[in-house]
Amino acid sequence: MIRSLKLKERRFGFEPEVTAKISKILKVRIYEVGISYHGRTYEEGKKISWKDGFRAFYCIIKYNIF
Repeated sequence: MIRSLKLKERRFGFEPEVTAKISKILKVRIYEVGISYHGRTYEEGKKISWKDGFRAFYCIIKYNIF
């Protein structure tokens, strides 16, 4: 089912887009699964900014409402 989706986003909008599109398919259940995670520091390569968060928020609205 995921392979049949036509995805448009490339960065931080990818996850909201996939989640929104999968949730609209009937008879599909989405489960949240816990994982262990060790975050990176800025020096190690974490270069996320407020712009990335804004884009993800925009995609949540875009793919869930429209």
